[in-house]
Amino acid sequence: MSKEQLTVVGGGLVGAAIAYGAARKGAKVRVLDQGDAAFRASRGNFGLVWLSSKGGGMPRYARWTRDAIRQWPELHKELLEVTGVDSGLEQNGGFWLGFSEKEVEKRANLLAKIHDEVGDIPFQMMDHSELKQYLPGIGPKVVGGSFGAHDGHANPLMLLRALHAGLNEKGAEVITGADVVDLQHRENSGFIVTARDGQSWKSDRLVLAAGLGISKLAEKVGLYAPVTTTRGQVLITERLKPFIPYPTNKARQTQEGSVQIGSTSEDVGFDDRTTTDKIEWLAKRAVDTFPSLANARLVRAWGALRPLTPDGYPIYQASEACPGAYAVICHSGVTLASIHASAIGPWMSGLAEAPEEFETFRSERFLDPNASFTNDH
Repeated sequence: MSKEQLTVVGGGLVGAAIAYGAARKGAKVRVLDQGDAAFRASRGNFGLVWLSSKGGGMPRYARWTRDAIRQWPELHKELLEVTGVDSGLEQNGGFWLGFSEKEVEKRANLLAKIHDEVGDIPFQMMDHSELKQYLPGIGPKVVGGSFGAHDGHANPLMLLRALHAGLNEKGAEVITGADVVDLQHRENSGFIVTARDGQSWKSDRLVLAAGLGISKLAEKVGLYAPVTTTRGQVLITERLKPFIPYPTNKARQTQEGSVQIGSTSEDVGFDDRTTTDKIEWLAKRAVDTFPSLANARLVRAWGALRPLTPDGYPIYQASEACPGAYAVICHSGVTLASIHASAIGPWMSGLAEAPEEFETFRSERFLDPNASFTNDH
């Protein structure tokens, strides 16, 4: 057990998973959660526990995701036993579906590239007739697709609830309504974290997992953490009899029977509203995928903001100027929750070494003035 105090700024999926991973290893953990005022990425997360196509431009990220996928059943089981909260994991495989031969071919080339570079990420391409054997309800506009036996889905909101319940069970301190605005590092005496209302806390170690609010805080401890936003709009139908037995990239049916339709990826700054044009686009695409949805009633639509780095891949970094401080930016908070708990929590609490080849995820990759970045989100 560590006597050092670890403070995690950010109580969303990323921060909560890291904090839980540290707490279950015996670290003294405090989580400062902004609460309902935060731009909760879990609200707009489609809930996929997904390996297929991850890391096409960064093989280390593909391996990182592969390892996270393998560890998910253990995290699900543990959280259920510790808290009684079911994260909703179903990991029987998943389908990506395409509407044209061109995009199906592009998908096949990407998956082959990742499998060749990384290994042990198998996939299967299928035409319409083959897909229909697994997804009888798909429409004629679906030309083909891919199947990943390693893929699945979970309930992001229940996962967040389970992690917070797990933190309580492990003795962590969770403080809600803490809007952190200032950080100070004092040599040999750690960090002072200050909230907008004047409250402050001392800590030996500090993890910044504040999502969209991370950049200015990171600067205060010598870290560069560039982050932008992407808005995801999602639709939910009424509860229906089960007819989508596997999650897909365009729609998935939850354990409760509702169908989640999504999602968009929009560069709109901090605007998290829903828009009529995107709702119509999502609904039309869903009906083209599963025609029976034309008769389903929509009960909810929402938009949420998710953090994104310039290339779409995570930042995991320790501060050299202020030892004991760390920054984390991650777009795939559901998929990577298991490995954030098993590897990142122990590392950032000082109870384990950093994972191998983690220099790949340092933010210095964005400092080259001649470099340009794109992402596939």
